[in-house]
Amino acid sequence: MRKLVYYVAVSLDGRIAGPGGEFDFFPGGDEQQSAAYSTWTNTLFPETVPTAYRAAVGLTDAPNRHFDTVVMGLGTYRPALDAGITSPYAHLRQYVVSSTLKPDTDPAVTVVPGDPLTLVRELKREDAGLNVWLCGGGKLAGALLPEIDELVVKNYPVVAGAGIPAFDGAFDPTVFDVAERTAFPNGVTLTRLTRR
Repeated sequence: MRKLVYYVAVSLDGRIAGPGGEFDFFPGGDEQQSAAYSTWTNTLFPETVPTAYRAAVGLTDAPNRHFDTVVMGLGTYRPALDAGITSPYAHLRQYVVSSTLKPDTDPAVTVVPGDPLTLVRELKREDAGLNVWLCGGGKLAGALLPEIDELVVKNYPVVAGAGIPAFDGAFDPTVFDVAERTAFPNGVTLTRLTRR
């Protein structure tokens, strides 16, 4: 069965974005550290680089390694829309969970106005394919917590103080086990966790 994997960047206080949706406060280190870190993560997860930026980082023809499908909330999709990009991950099947987004925003994007749990359960039951990437945001992650099989957390050495939490939902303690952890010279740690 395919897995739902929440691959996300977080601050030390568990924020995936600032109060206004900003994400440019995550420190990357100096130029050399930032380049090494980006190269490593882009090589490991090339499909998580938006289509518009793949050529600039040498991933034009890179095959998808882990994911063939992305699920995101409107808040995660909104920055692309604001930039005039209606299909941010054209190299993946794209689903946006939203009750307000028009269903004909882009033919390559499926708008899901209803229950995201039903959608994810159907995607996970598909016979073939790679895993499903939960791109964000916090409310959607909170709603999908029962179906999240793995977390891949890029933890940055910064405290946001306020903003969008990685999980925004009901109190529901859910234990995950650390499967692997990599630390980078820029202070970022990447941890893969699996549901217990």
